[in-house]
Amino acid sequence: MPQNVLSILTFLPLVGAIILLCMKRPQDQPDDHGHGSHDAHGEEEATPKAPKDPARTAICGVALLFTVLPLLLSLGLFMQFDAGFTAAAQGIGKHIQYTEDVNWINIGAMHIHYKMGVDGISLLLILLTTFLMVLCVGFSFRVKTRLKEFMVFMLMLETGMIGVFCALDLVLFYIFWEAMLIPMYFLIGIFGHERRIHAAIKFFLFTFAGSIFMLIAIVATYMIAGSFDVVALSDPLSGAGGLLRGYDPRILMYLYSAFALAFMIKVPMFPFHTWLPDAHGEAPTAGSAILAGVMLKMGTYGFIRFCLPLFPVQAQQSAGLFITLAVIGIIYGSIVAAVQTDAKKLVAYSSVAHLGFVVLGIFSFTRVGMMGALIQNINHGISTPMLFFLVGMLYERRHTREIAQFGGLKLVVPFMATMLLLATLSSVAVPFFNGFVGEFTILQGSFISSNGGMLITGFAATGMILSAVYMLWWFQRIMLGPVTHSVNKHLPDLSRSEWLILTPLVVMIFWIGLGSPFWTSKMETPANSLVLAVGEKLDMSLPQAQLLAGAKPVEHTEEGAKHEPNAEVQPPKTENSPTMGATPNEPNGSTQTPVTGEGTKPTTPTDTKGETATPNGAAPNNDTKANPNTEAPPPVDNSEKKQEPSSPGTAAPDDKGKPTDPKKPKEGASLAPHSKTASRRTEVSATW
Repeated sequence: MPQNVLSILTFLPLVGAIILLCMKRPQDQPDDHGHGSHDAHGEEEATPKAPKDPARTAICGVALLFTVLPLLLSLGLFMQFDAGFTAAAQGIGKHIQYTEDVNWINIGAMHIHYKMGVDGISLLLILLTTFLMVLCVGFSFRVKTRLKEFMVFMLMLETGMIGVFCALDLVLFYIFWEAMLIPMYFLIGIFGHERRIHAAIKFFLFTFAGSIFMLIAIVATYMIAGSFDVVALSDPLSGAGGLLRGYDPRILMYLYSAFALAFMIKVPMFPFHTWLPDAHGEAPTAGSAILAGVMLKMGTYGFIRFCLPLFPVQAQQSAGLFITLAVIGIIYGSIVAAVQTDAKKLVAYSSVAHLGFVVLGIFSFTRVGMMGALIQNINHGISTPMLFFLVGMLYERRHTREIAQFGGLKLVVPFMATMLLLATLSSVAVPFFNGFVGEFTILQGSFISSNGGMLITGFAATGMILSAVYMLWWFQRIMLGPVTHSVNKHLPDLSRSEWLILTPLVVMIFWIGLGSPFWTSKMETPANSLVLAVGEKLDMSLPQAQLLAGAKPVEHTEEGAKHEPNAEVQPPKTENSPTMGATPNEPNGSTQTPVTGEGTKPTTPTDTKGETATPNGAAPNNDTKANPNTEAPPPVDNSEKKQEPSSPGTAAPDDKGKPTDPKKPKEGASLAPHSKTASRRTEVSATW
């Protein structure tokens, strides 16, 4: 790969847009904002068919070429990407590859860099972008009016979206972030449906308002840390990162809130979601597909790339708020989707619910939840655009999106019904489909998180049930039963071009559903590093959380006594654990050999025959030295200790002075960890 491969990938669509501007404009064909060439009876429209226009063919060919080339380039990046790459840096720079860094703008002491790079998280989103753009441009060949302008806006939009995922400088990121708003505004406002102007203005005002707050936060961040470099700002050991983290926490919370507000609007999260149904409902089919498939992912990407690495403390403090809003969005979006009569708005509200799962996974602050959020980002970018494509195909045949106008179409268009069923099951998150991989993993991460728990996860899980309600009911009303309107009896089934659009999406649905490790392996290393750097929040009372943390699960003895295992980070202390300042003989009935100084070898536990007990029957290691001035090492497992008799072969006296059998606990007392037999001790140690 060339050294500046990311720049080539980013600006290649823009080059195509410039070439299109220099080409001859094709002749417009009769169209009424999205109406296709089929009438209600499957016949060609009454208007005379326009002669074949070479300019139209040329425009479509060039636009498709400059979307296929970025797809091939991103596939090459994906295949050559080193999933296990780890640099010496801290923060997000630890896993960044294909870095480009050029000193771009110098204004006094202020330096703005053209800095780009990708890790496994951004690489998958770039691949999703280039993949969907090929399908959207191919679907848009049927645009009748202003085809040249439509393709120019699509290619400009692709440059902005790829740039957002590659930018590692805050100013560069903001430029790409704002640049993609302009072509989408025109795609909705010019090529949309009846209320397109209202929807375009609402979309622009919402997203631009959030961008203004983010710009203020970017400037304030520079004033504090003296750098726009995201890699340096995320590294606590660098000068910029140290200055940012050491600043007034109250000011940092304001900056974090400004960034978060912009990303909440873009997701969109409840209650900032009101622009989304209008934008989806009025946008052309390709615009709705790319809006749902890629542009909404920029909000969740912003949380992962900027909010968490730059403001980890503030992100932890606000986790409860974001989890609450995410669960509200899941339930609210599902309920509102269930009562929609417009098929396109139903899919739009389902996006609010599905992306609520993504936010829940991010702010669970668990590695499992984060991986679920990342893969669900990709899953939603496949299943929801497929639903929008199918709704657009139905609209071209019937010129309506009202669900009540359909019914029984399975008998008329069986192949389209099959495709719609596959997309529906993917959105419902049925096992073996891609949606199940993401949503189940998110719920698992939420359950073991101390930020989530059983109650939060239970409420979120109702979203999966509600999605089955509104999606299956939607499919039933459109495809099943008798044909309710005679006008639907002669609708044509899928055309060759429509097969070419839908088949790759079906392949991806099952590829991720059955072979997700192929895709998640690229994201696993940076995702785990991000969660561990911010601080993983695990409920250590759950065995699964203990396994994920690297600790031993809780052991239960036959009498019900619970033994807490030694945690990996902070091992728990027990009565018999040697600690600094502890006296040799504790009043707990057990006798310990005191540590007398450096070079003194501690006495190892012995059984009743005076033989030294070791976990696996091996010879004891007598090289360990104890130092009274240092803290005792944690690997001593108190569950493997037992009372040391006063002399070999002699039982230690109890609290009444009578000899007792060390293998037999006192009557009526629970079996303490230090009173286990040697065989039980050896079995547990060998197991772990």
